[in-house]
Amino acid sequence: MKILSAYEKARIYIEQHTQETDPTKKRKGGPIITLSRETGIGASSICQSLVEYLNSHAIEEYSDWAYFDRELIEKIMEDPKLPQHFRNMIDEDKPMKMDSWFSELLGLSPSKLSLIKRISKTIMSLAEIGNLIIVGRGANIITANLKNTFHLRLIAPLDFRIENAMKLYKLDRKKAEAFIKKEDEARRNFIKTYFHKNIEDPFLYHAIINTNLLKSDEIAEMIGHCVIKRFPEYFKTHFSHQFKN
Repeated sequence: MKILSAYEKARIYIEQHTQETDPTKKRKGGPIITLSRETGIGASSICQSLVEYLNSHAIEEYSDWAYFDRELIEKIMEDPKLPQHFRNMIDEDKPMKMDSWFSELLGLSPSKLSLIKRISKTIMSLAEIGNLIIVGRGANIITANLKNTFHLRLIAPLDFRIENAMKLYKLDRKKAEAFIKKEDEARRNFIKTYFHKNIEDPFLYHAIINTNLLKSDEIAEMIGHCVIKRFPEYFKTHFSHQFKN
């Protein structure tokens, strides 16, 4: 049996949900989880566990959760083979409804302004589909006023992240520490430059989790429980009925 790559899975997901169909039969977009994280957390493992947890509790029509990280989003932005309907959403040149923060970006160079517009349109187009975990790229800020979102930040002590990076990327301690500090700084600068926000501002998130004290499946279950409680109509678990409005 062929094992699909992460991008092949992402393309299949987009193709399945962006076909031109009868609007009356098109499903409503599901929840969106945005995930900001410090470097060396091991977010891919957490995301995979979370996808499995949510799919196991979702009603049938919404049991197709997926996650998109920075690399996948960048590939999507440049892939000419994606469905034309989805490409049109990304490429359309109409004014963006991105709230007041976007007007603050006028001080950027044309190339940087073009980049952030494209990233934002890609994320908003994915958000229309729903049932997604979007990692990084300021997704929590871009989707801040959508009602179907849940914003998270994952943190951990530096020593824990260094040890994790040594295992994940096969680095010695010195290189792992340098890598983490460089990546953390790049992420802070990205959010500050393009969104005029502090990535560490706790008010940008619904929850902040210290991953040092929990296993990946425990973190996934914690997040999953919060998402199911917040959006019970998409899930079949016993506590979804308990908290339904």
